[in-house]
Amino acid sequence: MDIKEMLLKKQHTRKLPVLNMEGISKTFSGVKVLNNVRIELYPGEVHALMGENGAGKSTFMKILAGIHTPDHDGGTIYFKGQPIAWKDPVDARNRGISVIHQELNLSPNLTISENILMGSPFPRNRLGMVKWEDVHERAQKVLDSMGSNLNPRQLVSTLSVAQQQMVEIARALSFKAEVLIMDEPTASLTDKEITKLFQIIGDLKKQGVAIVYISHRMDEIFKISNRFTVLRDGEWIASGPIEETNPDHLVKLMVGRDLKDLFNRKKGSEKTVSYGAAPVLELKNVSDHTIVKEVSFKIYPGEIVGLAGLVGAGRTELVRALFGASELKSGGIIVDGKTVNIKSPIDAIENGIAHVPESRKEQGLFLSMSVKENLLMAELKKHSKSGIVRWKQVNASADQFIKDLNIKIASPEQQVSNLSGGNQQKVVIAKWLSIAPKVLLLDEPTRGVDIGAKTEIHKIVSKLADEGLAVLVISSELPEVLGISDRILVMCEGRLTGELSREEATQEKIMYLATRGE
Repeated sequence: MDIKEMLLKKQHTRKLPVLNMEGISKTFSGVKVLNNVRIELYPGEVHALMGENGAGKSTFMKILAGIHTPDHDGGTIYFKGQPIAWKDPVDARNRGISVIHQELNLSPNLTISENILMGSPFPRNRLGMVKWEDVHERAQKVLDSMGSNLNPRQLVSTLSVAQQQMVEIARALSFKAEVLIMDEPTASLTDKEITKLFQIIGDLKKQGVAIVYISHRMDEIFKISNRFTVLRDGEWIASGPIEETNPDHLVKLMVGRDLKDLFNRKKGSEKTVSYGAAPVLELKNVSDHTIVKEVSFKIYPGEIVGLAGLVGAGRTELVRALFGASELKSGGIIVDGKTVNIKSPIDAIENGIAHVPESRKEQGLFLSMSVKENLLMAELKKHSKSGIVRWKQVNASADQFIKDLNIKIASPEQQVSNLSGGNQQKVVIAKWLSIAPKVLLLDEPTRGVDIGAKTEIHKIVSKLADEGLAVLVISSELPEVLGISDRILVMCEGRLTGELSREEATQEKIMYLATRGE
């Protein structure tokens, strides 16, 4: 270590935290979800908050943001050296605590400007009328500072998920934040947008903003973070400078076991694939005449096929059309050697096709309903007679799925919205397994879940394939595609541009095929 680095390190030790939380505990319904947790946030630094889903990260950050309060005698928050208790989230925000939530929290029927400035007093004239030009101008300045080309007058409902994420970020930046919480901010962003976000983070650091960065993407953590804190099962495990750890060490702290124990579909798994049999699913030149163009492929019993490509390649549009959620204009779909006509999800289900969608909360779950109600929703007819639900049968079936997929819950009656992301995703998968499908379409099945839950989901999918199910998996994470797939198809601009066996596939080859149309 040279003299300059030593001086910088000494300077850091003298720096006081802008905010620290000590001995934080929180109990819900008699269950302690946080126990004596702590963190220190310094001006101009990015602090990575790590942990599996269910580790307590979200609850911890909700206490920091004033959404929840700690238990009585359950710890103290110090802001600029003084103990403080937020009255509510508005109080926390007004004092400089800003949050970018993982789940989009926008009003779709309002403009980008209205969403960005929501919660702030709108400029008004002497008659009390909103000065809309000033509103749009203020929003435009925030967007310009991010390098965004979005039109502030545009309705949020017309935006893509990635664009909505940028609006969520802009809203958080519209307040003069001293502490900024970023919860999985890159989950829906393209590489170009992520690069811009990291530039924004760099600017915020120079301005002295303390940033809490929650992400499961290790490359991001080590690229932008200065310090880390790891939680596990609601308890503080470790904190320290990011240069004093590595990905393997962090994973071991998070999940309590070595990285080598995590899932990688075993070599030779393709031997269980029935390539000599007829394909379970075959597409012949299918098109939707907008994005999907002349796509043809086959999937065999017991095979996991990865579908890779860049954002906008048409992967999601393809599987939605296969499930009948959108319309294919031409081409043929063959299931078990029989040509089928799929015009709706009901048609797909009747032909043995199940679909786990990209957004579990918006498209996959009934958030206000219980775990058991969600589990059996796809096949409730099987558990009903003369319109009356046989709850004894439902309970037994739900209990079996909960056991088989190791869904961690307090009770089958628990509201599904209160589960961690990984357990919610298992509920969605179990819901579709209840129809005993022939083909399982998985769109980003591990997005927003931690490494431990991701490993469990991979094992579940692999076991289903070993039992003869045909699986098509979309993932934007190339290591995931390479780790779980028996064969990989690559799309670019709505077309299939290549196919790779497990042995020949590499990240470089996939990226080459994913950009061939450009």
